[in-house]
Amino acid sequence: MRRDDNVPAWLSEIPAERRPLLNARGGLSISCTRLVQQFLSQNFSRKLSLAEMAAVCELSPYHFARAFSKTFGVSPHQYVVNLRLDFAEKLLADRRMSITDIADLSGFSSQSHFTTTMKKYRNATPQQVRARQVRSRSG
Repeated sequence: MRRDDNVPAWLSEIPAERRPLLNARGGLSISCTRLVQQFLSQNFSRKLSLAEMAAVCELSPYHFARAFSKTFGVSPHQYVVNLRLDFAEKLLADRRMSITDIADLSGFSSQSHFTTTMKKYRNATPQQVRARQVRSRSG
């Protein structure tokens, strides 16, 4: 990371629940944290391997997974799942899009996988999330 990079501005752009713990003992460096966060935010909707994520930081997959978890508080896989679910929730607001299309655009292998994952981590099916969004907009 260059000295002129603005770390506070970059951190403020990241949602609080996904904000990294910088300089965590055994965690990723600030520059690696920034690189991997940007890489994942641009590539979460496609299939990603741990080796590919680790290569962004030039680390072994094992070391990367441990350091990532210390920095972000969740495993790389869980971080990607959360990115996909957040994106899918935004798309669910558009009633013209089918849940199958949303699952595909969000990086899930099928509508069933999307529904199962959302139910597991968000305690609601995509249809329930969509209905909640419609109710909250109408009053």
